Amino acid sequence: MGSSAIFGVLGILAGLLVGAVAGWLVRRNVAEKAIGSAEIEAKKVLQNAEANAEAKKRESVVAAKEEVMQIRNEVEKETRERRSELQRMERRYLQKEETLERKIEAIERREDHLIKKEAEAEEHKNELKELVNKQMAELERLSGLTPEEAKQILLKSVEDEVRYESAIMIKEIEGRAKEEAEKKAKDIISLAIHRCAADHVAESTVSVVALPNDEMKGRIIGREGRNIRALETLTGIDLIIDDTPEAVILSGFDPIRREVARLALEKLIVDGRIHPARIEEMVEKSQKEVEQKIREEGEQATFETAVHGIHPEVIKLLGRLKFRTSYGQNVLKHSIEVSHLAGLMAAELGVDVQIAKRAGLLHDIGKAVDHDTEGTHVEIGVDITKKYKESWDVIHAIEAHHGDTEPKTIVAVLVAAADAVSAARPGARRETLETYIKRLQKLEEIAENFEGVEKSYAIQAGREIRIIVNPEKIDDVLAPRMARDISKKVEEELDYPGQIKVVVIRETRAVDYAK
Repeated sequence: MGSSAIFGVLGILAGLLVGAVAGWLVRRNVAEKAIGSAEIEAKKVLQNAEANAEAKKRESVVAAKEEVMQIRNEVEKETRERRSELQRMERRYLQKEETLERKIEAIERREDHLIKKEAEAEEHKNELKELVNKQMAELERLSGLTPEEAKQILLKSVEDEVRYESAIMIKEIEGRAKEEAEKKAKDIISLAIHRCAADHVAESTVSVVALPNDEMKGRIIGREGRNIRALETLTGIDLIIDDTPEAVILSGFDPIRREVARLALEKLIVDGRIHPARIEEMVEKSQKEVEQKIREEGEQATFETAVHGIHPEVIKLLGRLKFRTSYGQNVLKHSIEVSHLAGLMAAELGVDVQIAKRAGLLHDIGKAVDHDTEGTHVEIGVDITKKYKESWDVIHAIEAHHGDTEPKTIVAVLVAAADAVSAARPGARRETLETYIKRLQKLEEIAENFEGVEKSYAIQAGREIRIIVNPEKIDDVLAPRMARDISKKVEEELDYPGQIKVVVIRETRAVDYAK
C-alpha cells in the first residue's frame, strides 16, 4: 500500500512534469511564431516609414526650393523698386539743384540791380536835397519868412484841415451810430411785438340784459314806474326799455356803475320779486360782488405779469382799470400788454426785467381814480406810487411815459415805447384805426392822381406803396421821375412816422397764340 501510493504520487509528478515541459514547448513555439510575424511586420512598418520619410523629404525640399524662389523674386522686385525710387529721387534732387542754382543766379542779378538802383537813388537824393535847399533859399528870399515861421504857418494850415476832416468824420460816425441805434431799437420793438400777441376788444357805453320774456319789462318798470326809478336812482344808470324784444339796455358812461346795474337787474330777474326794497338789497349785493371782482381782476393782472409785492390798495386800483377805457381800448388789458412789452425789450437790452414790467403795469394807474381827484392821470399815478412806497425807477417811468418830463432811465424809455406800441396797434384804438385807414386811402389817392397810373396799393402798414403804370404812357425813362414826383407829393400832403417807399412798376407783355 505504501509503495503503490508512492508510485502513484511519483506518476502524478512525472505527468505534471511532462505536461509542463510539453506546455513550455508549445508556448515557445507560439512565441517564436509571434516574434517572427512581429519582426516581419516591423520590417514592413520600417520600410513604409522610410518610404514616407523619403517622400516627405522630397516634398520639403521642393517646398523649400519654391519658397526660396519666391523670396528671391520678392527681393529682386523690391530691389528693382528701390532702385527706380532712388533714380527718381536722384532726378528730383538734380532738378531742385538746377532750380536752386537758377534762383541763386536770379537773386544775384537782382542784388546787383538793387545796388545800382540804390546808387542811383542816392545820387537823386543828393540832387533833390540840393534842389530843395536852393528852393528853400529862394522861398525865404521871396516870402521874407524864416523856416520856423513858414513851419508854423504850414502846421496851422494842416491843423485846420485835420480839424475840419475830424469834424466831418465825427458827424459821419454820429449819423452811423444813430442809424444803427434806430435799427437796433426797431429790431427790439418788432421782436417784442411778435412775442406779445394781445387781444383788443372795443368797449361800448351800453350793456344789454336779456329777459326771459317781454312781460318782464312791465315788472321792471313797476307801478307808475317806481321800480325803474328806484333802480336808476340807486345805480346812476339809465334803463332803456324799448321795442327791442326780450332785452333791456343799460346806458351810462361809468362802467362800474353799469356793471352793478347789470348784475342787480339779472339777480332781480332770476329772483322774480321786483320792488324798491328788493332792488335796494340786490344793488347793495351787486356792489359787493363788483368790488370783489375788481380785487380779483387786480390780482389776476399781477399774476399774469408775474409782478409781486404790490400794495393791496394798488391792486384794487389795478382792478378798477378793468372798467376804464381809452379810445375804446381797455386800460387794464393795455397795462398788462405794456408790462409784457417792456419786459421783453428790457430782456433784450439786459435791463432789470422786473422793474420794467412793474413800471409798465402801473404806468396808467392814475386812470383808476375817479374825477373827484384833480390832476392828470400821470400826476395822480405819481402821487399814488409815492404814497405806497414804489421805487424811484417805477415812479419816474410813470412820470415820463407821456413825455411830460425827460426820461432819465432806460426803463422809462422802454415803458414809453411799449405804451406807444400798444396804443398804435391797428384795431387797438378806434381813433387810431380810423386815422390809419384814412392815411392808407390818402396815400393811394395821391398816387392815382398822376397820369399814367393804373392802380396803386399801400402795403406794409403804409410804409410802402406800389404803383402799376400803363407801359404805353410811362416808359423806363419816366418811371424814376414819376417815383420821385409821387414821393415829393406824399411829403407835402401827408404826416407820417418814418419813411414811405414808393415803387413804380412798369410791365410790358407780348401775347400771341400758336394755332
